[in-house]
Amino acid sequence: MKIERLCAIIEAILFLAGEPVKQGDIMSKLNISDKQMKEAIDLIEKNHSGASGIHLLKFNNKLQFSTNPDVADEVSAVLNPIKEKELSRACLETLAIIAYKQPITRLEVEQIRGVNSEYTFSVLSQHGLIEVVGRKDVIGKPMLFGTTDEFLKRFELSSLEDLPDYEKLLERISIIENPQDHMLYKFDDDFELPEEEEIPDFLKDEIENSPS
Repeated sequence: MKIERLCAIIEAILFLAGEPVKQGDIMSKLNISDKQMKEAIDLIEKNHSGASGIHLLKFNNKLQFSTNPDVADEVSAVLNPIKEKELSRACLETLAIIAYKQPITRLEVEQIRGVNSEYTFSVLSQHGLIEVVGRKDVIGKPMLFGTTDEFLKRFELSSLEDLPDYEKLLERISIIENPQDHMLYKFDDDFELPEEEEIPDFLKDEIENSPS
């Protein structure tokens, strides 16, 4: 099969699906090799990059067409008059903990943050950023939460492996809400303040633009 035709077929599949499609499913149904799939993806990315209104997203070995961020505001003005409310700082803090500690229970998140997180969990679930991934094998079998494909898309991550090495930092700090001075972290007395670059890049813009 010529690469141009393969690209056209994959583009049609992604357009009609409207949701993430596994690369493996496309390869098996079309009987194509890894090499053919990679060549097709590379060409589709090239054709839908830059000023194109549609970009190709790749995450968790899945593909999906998405709106170019550069035209997102104009598209939303037409298709979604009521702009989706931005995530609050509390939600972002909760999301950061879940992203790095998953799978994790709500109680464990609350123990880290020091405050009730029922509302923030509800908001994150409504945004499709977290989901129940199982139950912990302890008394009561509380639900375990993890991040979703929507989380990866929103923060432009290909997989959870793209997250910065933040595990050690999260083990030493308690994330708190503090609108007065916009501090996100409460450190142990013997803990040295980390360099700014240790803050996850994928959360920086969200934190800076989030409401207090």
